[in-house]
Amino acid sequence: MQHRVSTPTSPLQIANYRKFWLARFAAVLASTGMVVIIGYQLYDVARSEYGMSITQASFQLGLLGFVQFLPVFLLTPVAGVVADRIDRRKVAAVGALFDVLVALGLGITTELEIRSLPVLFGFAMMHGVVRVFIGPAMSAIAPNTVPPGLIPRAIGFNSIAMQAGVIIGPAAYGFLFAAGRPLPYWTTAVFQVIAALSIVSITNLPAVAHDARKAHPVRQIIDGFKFVWHQRFLLGCITLDLFAVLLGGATALMPVFARDILHVGPEGLGWMRAATAAGAAIVAFWLSFRPLEKNVGVKMLLAVVAYGAMTVAFGVSKIFALSLLFLALLGAADMISVFIRNSLVQLRTPDEVRGRVSAISGLAISASNELGEMQSGIAAALLGATGAVVFGGTGAIVITLIWAWIFPEIRHARTFSARWEQEP
Repeated sequence: MQHRVSTPTSPLQIANYRKFWLARFAAVLASTGMVVIIGYQLYDVARSEYGMSITQASFQLGLLGFVQFLPVFLLTPVAGVVADRIDRRKVAAVGALFDVLVALGLGITTELEIRSLPVLFGFAMMHGVVRVFIGPAMSAIAPNTVPPGLIPRAIGFNSIAMQAGVIIGPAAYGFLFAAGRPLPYWTTAVFQVIAALSIVSITNLPAVAHDARKAHPVRQIIDGFKFVWHQRFLLGCITLDLFAVLLGGATALMPVFARDILHVGPEGLGWMRAATAAGAAIVAFWLSFRPLEKNVGVKMLLAVVAYGAMTVAFGVSKIFALSLLFLALLGAADMISVFIRNSLVQLRTPDEVRGRVSAISGLAISASNELGEMQSGIAAALLGATGAVVFGGTGAIVITLIWAWIFPEIRHARTFSARWEQEP
């Protein structure tokens, strides 16, 4: 008597996906927690060891964003091709193990009290190199672990893994840093090892196409950019996120608010970072069971406007509890935009170019985050921390209105299908 194999109705019923989920959670927790502590350490060293003013130290945070973005800008096209030519599990695992070395280096220098800006900038740049290769490989693995019909729900669960890591990492690392300064870096090393072991244990992924190995790498890079350019909805979503977050990102200045405006220290900084992720995680949990299906373009535009408005509200708040609330709402709005963009990338991109398209999307995300940190640092030097955040949030709203006009495909997009429908 033959036993019928039941069709999975949830990504979590699939062993390979569960391994991917664990790897993503561990890697995000390790990375985000470490980045938060590097930022706080750098700002603290600039203030205490170098005698910089709040404005000068804020500018150093802007430089930190640029230092982390530089390798992303230079290496993203290469990373996308690598993800399409080499076993993606190996690429992601090797990247995680290199991040272990970065964490160990930071832990040792912190233990020895080598309080130097060049040291922190150097390790931040190495971490940026690692991230640029891990990102496209991990993003391209996910759709291969579930049937196509479960991809939207998998994206919701992916976001839960990411946001859970973003919540737990900064909050826990703030307390770890207060308890013992090297502890966050030792923790990162452990979790990146877990990520590497989980990702290499995934089985039965599609083999790398023979044509992908034969094609010229430069030709592959060009083809990836051409694919995105001709997908107007995809291009509009990626560039909207790029410019809106570039202006609206308040993350870089959180150490300033934690230390000198709200006066809550590294523990408070952890809660601030976690609040943003908590709002995003709640929305991600909802979307994993009830994914968006209709009027996705308008919903994304409204979400980005809400993101900008909550950024302004956070900038003017002087009450810690209110600041946490505004950050949570900011994260919730951002999650809707992220879900729509990621669903579009995964559902419209053929597997043979998924690594390159994921790399381009990752480049836009990194540009918005790291260059946004640089913009925030420069704006803070000119306008002060509060002025910079308010200016950025307002700019994000203006950019959204402009993009709604430049890319009517976004306004008229009803579903994630390959063809968008215009309103009558």
